[in-house]
Amino acid sequence: MKNRRTFICALGVGLLAKAQRVTGQTVERVYRLGILHAGSVVASDPVLLGNSIPQLLREVGYVEGRNLIVVRKYAEGNFDRLPGFALELVELRVDVILAVGTLSTQAAKTATETVPVVMLVNVDPVALGVVKSLARPGGNITGVVIAPDGTLAGKKLELLKEAVPRARRIALLIPEDPGTGAQQQIQEILRAASSLGVELPVVAVRAGEYDRAFTAVGAGRPQALFVGAHSFFVRDQKKIIELAAKYQLPAIYEWPQQVKNGGLMSYGASEAEVYGQAVAYIDRLFKGVKPADLPIWQPSKLHLVINLKTAKALGLTIPPSLLARADEVIQ
Repeated sequence: MKNRRTFICALGVGLLAKAQRVTGQTVERVYRLGILHAGSVVASDPVLLGNSIPQLLREVGYVEGRNLIVVRKYAEGNFDRLPGFALELVELRVDVILAVGTLSTQAAKTATETVPVVMLVNVDPVALGVVKSLARPGGNITGVVIAPDGTLAGKKLELLKEAVPRARRIALLIPEDPGTGAQQQIQEILRAASSLGVELPVVAVRAGEYDRAFTAVGAGRPQALFVGAHSFFVRDQKKIIELAAKYQLPAIYEWPQQVKNGGLMSYGASEAEVYGQAVAYIDRLFKGVKPADLPIWQPSKLHLVINLKTAKALGLTIPPSLLARADEVIQ
């Protein structure tokens, strides 16, 4: 039996060597990327990263099914599943974890101190307690953060107020999310509302229950709507945009994509920059760079996008001073 096993092993090695000689190729290393997300995979939604990150990785040489394995762990809105999913990714010995959102990042931090983690968050990761500083994160976590100085949400409210000067009451649509990020966002917007003299009724919504949420929004008779930053709202943007139009509410959103799909305006980072930087960090970590040596990346520019077609449908005239500052105007 021993001789038979030896023969089979030798035969297999010989066949592999022969195949390599014939093809002139060497065996490529296969990299494993784990995606940890509180939401759900929607193929048509690039912000949920189910497909866009692997597509961008292909452009730098990592092809899923050849030298890349992507393990997707989506909690489908059940946040309690994230810690277990993070541990599963560690046990599967992924090379890098892409953690989307604050809850995913915290779960990854608890699960491992060794597997490199690239986070995508829109709150201060230092205040969150996941890195030591933006310039020198330390540990095993690096990544991308959008406006960590706590000014983005406040600036968005200012821009919405400038677009709708008559607005004295602006509804805030926010997800029912226990994460620190959602709470930080609410506090920031409330501070900005106070300085602007704006009433800000807060309407929390469970993912999918948008008709009920907009009934509550409409009951408060606001003059505008602030759609909070959250992956659920990106995933469900079509429904939210339709309801904002139904209730005749000028609204500001998180991503340019939402404005291109019919929202009034957005202010924030560009998807291309954010995803491109995440992929650049994943590539460097695959190649052996330590996450502690990669400073937390922040966008150098935030983009204001305005949809004039939507403004016209709402009977709204955008001030010329605001249009002049827009990075993109959709006619």
